[in-house]
Amino acid sequence: MEHKFYHSVRLDPDLCKGCINCLKRCPTQAIRVRSGKAQINSKFCIDCGECIRICPHHAKLAVYDSLDILKQYKYNIALPAPSLYSQFNNLDDVNIVLNALLLMGFDTVFEVSAAAELVSEATREYLSEHEDNLPLISTACPSVVRLIRVRFPNLIPHLLPLNPPVEVAAMMAVRQAMEKTGYAREEIGVSFISPCPSKVTYVRAPLGTEKSQVDHVLAIKDVYPSLLAHMKKVGEDPGELSTSGKIGISWGRSGGEAGGLFTENYLAADGIENVIRVLEDLEDEKFTNLKFVELNACNGGCVGGVLTVENPYVAEVKLKHLRKYMPVARSHMDMEETVEEMVPWTTGVEYEPVYSLGGNMMESFMRLNQVEELCKKLPGLDCGSCGAPSCKALAEDIVRGEATETDCVYYLRENLHKLSEEVSILAGDLHAGNTAGQETMRILKEYIQRISSEMAKLDMRE
Repeated sequence: MEHKFYHSVRLDPDLCKGCINCLKRCPTQAIRVRSGKAQINSKFCIDCGECIRICPHHAKLAVYDSLDILKQYKYNIALPAPSLYSQFNNLDDVNIVLNALLLMGFDTVFEVSAAAELVSEATREYLSEHEDNLPLISTACPSVVRLIRVRFPNLIPHLLPLNPPVEVAAMMAVRQAMEKTGYAREEIGVSFISPCPSKVTYVRAPLGTEKSQVDHVLAIKDVYPSLLAHMKKVGEDPGELSTSGKIGISWGRSGGEAGGLFTENYLAADGIENVIRVLEDLEDEKFTNLKFVELNACNGGCVGGVLTVENPYVAEVKLKHLRKYMPVARSHMDMEETVEEMVPWTTGVEYEPVYSLGGNMMESFMRLNQVEELCKKLPGLDCGSCGAPSCKALAEDIVRGEATETDCVYYLRENLHKLSEEVSILAGDLHAGNTAGQETMRILKEYIQRISSEMAKLDMRE
């Protein structure tokens, strides 16, 4: 089966030093170091951005759009993520940010937090109607959905089949803009101001819908300097543009989505390693009486995205302060029509067996046995010197034909030691005249060539 994936997380080989920081932190073991450079396996990558966060050489980068894309359209819509508001000091009114976006060149703004309140309402209704399939798992974080698609197929039926707020916001904003301006869809540009690269991947290759209505994704860290300058130009009494309350704004931090469901039977986890632990326990049915599971790949939730500028925990405090005097919710516009047309998924999520070792079950079992046998030969140190994150990962690479046993430094040294002993024995036999001279010389030369080859590999590793 051929797997094709779009990825917003990329590698700059010119900056890569071949260290193994990213190798050890990648949650899906998507990275290998070969010939002194890191490589990202597109089949395994879920665009969580953890490698961007950890790389000391800035060799991992996120692909997103620049502000120049505003020139391509007659009418531009800004979709600010709730986490955008948490980036500014002493912000008491989100209308300052929204009006500053208009001064930057956008023609209108549509808060993603407003759509989040609609999705929260739709989720509450869906929970009440599907109590036989609990717990439901949030689908707001694209990296989590992709992780479940490739690693936890048994949990796919538990995915909440509703579009994320950014998609609902885009659909509603486009409809309003077309009615207001009379422009054709291609003349209207919809730009999401994102805290993370996984949203870029979602827009280019969405799950749950055939095509995203978001045209471009801008990074908060790129928009921030210009936006900050324009915020200073907004008067003391900015125009009222905000249409969201506490529930919508809270989606920017971990637990915010679940908090809007008015139930105590939920679990919220953030940070990709914690997410994986929760998913493993969910698969083992360790949780009882849970209705909803909110999972965010980034620490702290969306405020911890790698495209933000503020410390995620400081940002969370700012978000709590901002929502303090807000109403609970403000978005109930055309709720019935919105739920029916815009919120539900239009396509499903299918399991992608990218980690399968074979083309069928028999072949997979056979190769799994080979992996177990190889693991017994390897030292079990998980040092990463071979270019794989663990000894098991190296064994799987060997079975797939992507690596060899001598990629392991310890195995290679042991092999060299054995070869040296055999050469010594042959040399002794030759000296004593115990074997035919020409045949022994031929074997001896072969051993010397093998030793030279293995030594060259060892030099490359070191």
